Amino acid sequence: MSEIHSQSNSQPFREWKDWEKHLFRFFFIFLVIQIIPLDWKFYHKLFSINWLNLHFHDLFELTKYQPQFFAATSTEGWYGGSFLNWALFAAIALAGAAIWAKLDAHRKEYTVLYYWLRVLVRYRLAFVLITYGFIKFFPLQMPYPSLSNLLTNYGDFFAWKIYFQTVAIAPKYESFLGFVEILAAFLLFNRRTTTFGVGLIFGFLGNVAVANGFYDIGEQVLSTFIVLMAAFLFAYDVPRLWDLLVKEVPARANRFHYRFTSQKLKNLRAGLRVAFVLFAVLFAYKAFDNYVHDPYKVPHTPGLNKAFGYYNVREFILNNDTIPYSKTDPRRWQDVVFEKWSTLTIRQNRPVKIDFSSAEAVHEKDIDRNYELAGYSGRHYFYYDADTLNHTLSLQNKNIHHRNERLQLKYERPNDSTIVLSGINENRDSIRVTLAKINKKYMMFEGRRRPVKI
Repeated sequence: MSEIHSQSNSQPFREWKDWEKHLFRFFFIFLVIQIIPLDWKFYHKLFSINWLNLHFHDLFELTKYQPQFFAATSTEGWYGGSFLNWALFAAIALAGAAIWAKLDAHRKEYTVLYYWLRVLVRYRLAFVLITYGFIKFFPLQMPYPSLSNLLTNYGDFFAWKIYFQTVAIAPKYESFLGFVEILAAFLLFNRRTTTFGVGLIFGFLGNVAVANGFYDIGEQVLSTFIVLMAAFLFAYDVPRLWDLLVKEVPARANRFHYRFTSQKLKNLRAGLRVAFVLFAVLFAYKAFDNYVHDPYKVPHTPGLNKAFGYYNVREFILNNDTIPYSKTDPRRWQDVVFEKWSTLTIRQNRPVKIDFSSAEAVHEKDIDRNYELAGYSGRHYFYYDADTLNHTLSLQNKNIHHRNERLQLKYERPNDSTIVLSGINENRDSIRVTLAKINKKYMMFEGRRRPVKI
């Protein structure tokens, strides 16, 4: 006796057409291979998590799982993905479907198995959407642009950094996007509202998948897989929607009712629901805690007191030789930015070897938190330790390709708008730099609807 029945026990399941059975066998294998963890790296990550000191990013990486038999082509790491894996999965699914058809040639339908595959896809989608939703709802994925980013030429940004900065400049909009993903996840959580959840995914995640491709964000495979799973779920409703919206004829409502006759299956369904809700609550708490106390992409050490701002290099002396302002001399600093945290950036005509990573990884040390400098080439980023007793700054280049660059500088503050730096630069030359603060007004800081005096 089947564990799942139609609304009327006397009404048998309809017989499937041959092409429906062939298509189902293919997609069953193709999707299950990618949903059920087969990659040993998933279990390595799972068992290496410190559950007593859990970071939201540990759970985030687990939900981004994708099996990798070919090396990732992006900088996203083991979950970045390669479409070559899809070719392999498709070949396995074709071979498996052919064998399955030979061994099960007399099967008339796969209604029960189709139901469970839809359950598997729904929950896989819901888990990944809930994590992406909360890291946008609490603006962690795309933090507000730093002052140095705002003072960088547009042409110096990589495409993905432009996309992130454009979204991040409006945190409330980013939070709204996160809310849409969270809503879609909870709609998928209930079978009756799956169609509405899929509609949101097509409208929102479809756009994200396209943006991933055109802006080279690095999540092309995962975002495309999300849309593919949504399309698989949506296919169930296509005939009725086609009749109703295109042909404009009466469409029969979906009155198929799943009734469990096994207590084990009832317990499994209840367990899945409880697990999803607990996961959502835990992830939301951890994401909020990280956003409030230590956003993982932004350095947490406060910068030099009252130094935050944009500075013109009024005077630059190298080895006792005063060098006039120049946009072409690679030795001469053009301007300097002190961030709110312990980052100092310098614009000069000296090449920057670009950090191509997505800066998605979590790092404890500020010098390793590279989101602010990843994806563009406009400035040199230095982490600094400030000794406020001896008035010294120990600087080290944050770029992984320039970590050997270190500066030891003393600082003086003759007034509130001037900082004088002197000491040894990365080439062991003596320098003395006078910085004059530019009190520039930024409209995004001043507010859109408040009167501003320039």
